[in-house]
Amino acid sequence: MMLGFLLARAGVEVIVLEKHGDFLRDFRGDTIHPSTLELMHELGMLDEFLRLPHQELRRVKIKFDDEEIAGPDFSHLPTRCKFIAMMPQWDFLNFLTARANRFPAFQLLMNTEAIGLIEEGGRVVGVRAKTDQGELKAYADLVVAADGRSSIVRERAGMEVEDFGVPIDVLWFRVAKTAADTEPALGRIRNGKILVTIDRGDYYQCGSIIRKGALEEIKRRGLEAFREEIVSVAPFLRGAVGAIDDWAKVKLLTVQVNRLRQWYRPGLLFIGDAAHAMSPAGGVGINLAIQDAVAAANLLADELRHGECGINDLRRVQQRREWPARMTQNIQVFIHRQMFGSRSDPERALFIPWPARALLWLLTPILRRVAARVIGIGFRAEHIRT
Repeated sequence: MMLGFLLARAGVEVIVLEKHGDFLRDFRGDTIHPSTLELMHELGMLDEFLRLPHQELRRVKIKFDDEEIAGPDFSHLPTRCKFIAMMPQWDFLNFLTARANRFPAFQLLMNTEAIGLIEEGGRVVGVRAKTDQGELKAYADLVVAADGRSSIVRERAGMEVEDFGVPIDVLWFRVAKTAADTEPALGRIRNGKILVTIDRGDYYQCGSIIRKGALEEIKRRGLEAFREEIVSVAPFLRGAVGAIDDWAKVKLLTVQVNRLRQWYRPGLLFIGDAAHAMSPAGGVGINLAIQDAVAAANLLADELRHGECGINDLRRVQQRREWPARMTQNIQVFIHRQMFGSRSDPERALFIPWPARALLWLLTPILRRVAARVIGIGFRAEHIRT
């Protein structure tokens, strides 16, 4: 959506395909990081954007057993907004859609799912899509696959994916606020279990970290045992977890960390999770994807406007964005292995060794600032050049 908005703003005709009829899905990211808010400022949309309902997270707090640990502190970042805006991704996408629709070069097709590629002479020249009215063929000088970690386009294109293996998954569910939370924290660690609690005003969007492949075992133990596990990590939720009365209210987020060896083919470019699936660690996936979009617009808008976008132009996008994606993934994989073991060592998963505990205790203000820089801005911030 961001890439479509930027290209249409630069005078490039764009069609964005969205397979659903709306953007209302709870598994989408909620974090709008300072780097993204800086882009909104550069586009002259920040004040309007921040009028949308959101919470401002200036310092991350983590509850470790009964102690509160100070995490990344964003208040020192060299950005206009020194906080993470906690906002449902559907609000962000609706905001971008409304602004993009102001440009005659922009077109959004909902309920339109890309199912295959159209190729001519070894070059991708369009996509085949499924709609309520039947099959649609959309032709383009460039197809950009931004269809996520389970990318259909990536599969159809036969791209080579390097997988780094992750020992965890996340169970995603809502818990209503029934009383004032006297323990505000984004993450909670207790009894070897980890729970993320994202404040959405009148309810928490929760993520329970589990061993990869453990869902069936958890289901066999039953909902009551699952609710008790939640309460064991966050006792203040006891009055609200009873509403989780059906497994349909608990969604499995399969965590992946992988990366394409090559992000492009003639006429085809991959960005975001389709190019480099990120884990939830740091909540940086949505922001890495937006940085990809900005870089792609900066590098390709002029070429696309003149119909001259070649393989070397696409290579430049990967060269620009692969290093920050690689560095971020290296940190995520390191955190997973230190805190959760590996997939080949499932019994160690969710065991938190003493070095990790010591690190949490010994975080200094300088380390908190470094962590804030990595999470809030990343390794290579992009800026609007179109």
